[in-house]
Amino acid sequence: MLRSTLRPQGWARSRCLLRNAAPIHHQRELSLFSRAASAVSPDIAPRIPVTHAPGGIQQNDELLRKIFDDKNVWDIFSAPSRQRQTAGLFRNPYLRRPDGFLTYADISLKRARAIVERVLAASTVEEYRAVVRQLDRLSDILCRVLDMSDFVRVSHPDYETRLRANDAWEMVYRYMNELNTMTGLNDQLGKAMENPDVTSAWSEEEMTVAQVLKLDFTKSAVNLPQKNRDQFVELSSEISQVGNLFMQEMEPETRFTRLSNFYKPIPSVGPQASEVLRTVKDEATRRAVYIGSRTASKKCVNHLNRLMRLRSQLARLSGFESYGHLALRDRMMAKDPESVKEFLQALSTSNLPAVQQEVADLLAEKAKSNPSATTVEPWDKDYYSEAIRFSLRSKRRYDDFIHTYFSLGTVIQGMSRLFTRLYGIRLEPREALPGETWHSYVRRLDVISDVDGHVAVLYCDLFYHPEKQPNPAHFTLRCSREILEDELAEYGEMLDTDEGKKLFTSREDAANDGMAFSTQSGAVKQLPTIVLTCDFPTTSHSKNGPALLTFPQVETLFHEMGHAIHSVLARTSFQNVAGTRCATDLAELPSTLMEYFAADPTVLGMFARHYETDKPLDYGLVVDHLRQSRRFEALDTENQIILAMLDQALHSEEASNPALNSTAVYHRIQREYSSLGPDPPETRWQGFFGHLFGYGSTYYSYLFDRVLAQRVWNVVFKGGREGAALDRKNGEHLKENLLKWGGGRDPWRCLASTLREDRLADGGKEAMALVGSWGAGSHLEK
Repeated sequence: MLRSTLRPQGWARSRCLLRNAAPIHHQRELSLFSRAASAVSPDIAPRIPVTHAPGGIQQNDELLRKIFDDKNVWDIFSAPSRQRQTAGLFRNPYLRRPDGFLTYADISLKRARAIVERVLAASTVEEYRAVVRQLDRLSDILCRVLDMSDFVRVSHPDYETRLRANDAWEMVYRYMNELNTMTGLNDQLGKAMENPDVTSAWSEEEMTVAQVLKLDFTKSAVNLPQKNRDQFVELSSEISQVGNLFMQEMEPETRFTRLSNFYKPIPSVGPQASEVLRTVKDEATRRAVYIGSRTASKKCVNHLNRLMRLRSQLARLSGFESYGHLALRDRMMAKDPESVKEFLQALSTSNLPAVQQEVADLLAEKAKSNPSATTVEPWDKDYYSEAIRFSLRSKRRYDDFIHTYFSLGTVIQGMSRLFTRLYGIRLEPREALPGETWHSYVRRLDVISDVDGHVAVLYCDLFYHPEKQPNPAHFTLRCSREILEDELAEYGEMLDTDEGKKLFTSREDAANDGMAFSTQSGAVKQLPTIVLTCDFPTTSHSKNGPALLTFPQVETLFHEMGHAIHSVLARTSFQNVAGTRCATDLAELPSTLMEYFAADPTVLGMFARHYETDKPLDYGLVVDHLRQSRRFEALDTENQIILAMLDQALHSEEASNPALNSTAVYHRIQREYSSLGPDPPETRWQGFFGHLFGYGSTYYSYLFDRVLAQRVWNVVFKGGREGAALDRKNGEHLKENLLKWGGGRDPWRCLASTLREDRLADGGKEAMALVGSWGAGSHLEK
């Protein structure tokens, strides 16, 4: 019923870390899937004017930049907060001390148990009509603790606070698992859904939430006999243990690769091995290093094989043909493995001509030093692609490097101006109260709408400090939800106690645990509370200047802010479908789309300027970067297709075979789909593919959203032509048809109306194949 299970991070290329109650957790490689403008040709005007007119209020627009770029301004802005009493983390008064997490968890569990009793006691039509809203409130109460604790336990600098947050997370998570297999709640929800007098009073959003919750119960084996439910719990626990072993013991078969022409062995996995593959001319050396870096230990591969077999057993116990069928039933647009296969095969076909051209280019480059060469081997790709990229570097002399035009504050300011133009919302600096944030580097921004006023809180933890997890990430600490009068009355009683009066100022304040809320629309709504984390340097190389971002880092920040804006705009009445709690294979679309804006010349024209001279960005710098970074994007896409197909194969009926050999499966898929041929037979790269644990059967989502983002960019924003990237009507079209719904409307309907493509409306295999046929990547013109 509730989703807060942490997904592990793995050794595979991917996009970002999206953390919420329906989490998408994964490592990110900055340059991969960086898609932005449509094909960029050299005849684009090399210089674009910078617009200094702010998108919002002049004073706040300038202050927004300076609190990130000017340490003196930040010190002055943040100083007053040091004079007041502590407010608690995120202004939650329960979290003034580390042990407050346990108090908060205990209070939340008491509230949750009261709701469970109320749902189990429902007997009238009116009480059954309230069941979905009550279950959504139950989910919200628990997720408030789980999501805040999840963030704090991996990001807070204080060890005791991290420890207590972890204790709170485990306490609530155990109770959540009890609820997921509670037959009474499932039965009551079923009775409500079967009664037309009940369902006729539900909104579309409410019905969607009911269906989501019902499926969650089904996936937790709640319909099975007690003996089978016990077996389900045991299998789930074993899967978790084996999966963690797979991640923790992930290592190469040999730690070092010995090379006859090197003074000492080099690590089999890591930057040295990568550098050899890119720069060493001797093919035998590259082959040896390639084999070492692609051969996972037998122990790790055995863990993987066992994990796949256990998942197959779990699926069959639950009544599914395979784990893929089980996983894809859960908030996925694809719905079944057959539809995923249609998408991947169509995408492979669409991508093939570009791949063949790139392989031909590599072979031509190889022939310069080896005229008799007829094939490009897997260990050739990095070496010869690096040589071709080197030849693409512009001979033009620029006044400065590209990062000097992207101070962190300037980029934040630019995104705020973009959001104002597209959606009528802006980012405004807000003073944090004592104890509200977890590090002096953290900036609080309030998201302000021209129409709805204060709509969200955004905490930006963007600078490096050693205590936090290093990957760029989006954490949803709290989703949007409407709070009804009967809830407010309950919290009003709390204010009659001495303790309640010490903690809260009003019943609305108490209902939101002291955190931000709005009454702008006439209803009380808790506001989305979001954290963005990155690990940018605190200053430039001069040590006194602002933090300067490389272009991949700019794309990273735009990507993560895309997740945040999705959470901001999808302020639904039910938290189960708010923001990024949509179909999992749709969740990366808004963030990937933002990368197109990051490289659009009209968008860059609003903010990109030199941090010292204020000169506008020479767009030729961006063109050069894009040409080099995307030169072999078709081959990169092909590799991602192969990984997605491997993910599908290992979660298919094939995994029920006790003799499952994941190495044979991987090499078979490579032979069928790789233009470079398979790895040498002694390799076992799949043992490094950590996403097989965290994303069982759903890894295709990266490619799926990449294709969709490109389509939205080209259809809705006209590929950035004629200023379409800044046109308010285009932003409103995207918001009204897709973003504002979160998970509250069928995603295929949302896409069909967004893209004006009726063939998508009903979803299914045909729609998946259609999306695949559109292709991924702009394949830059030569």
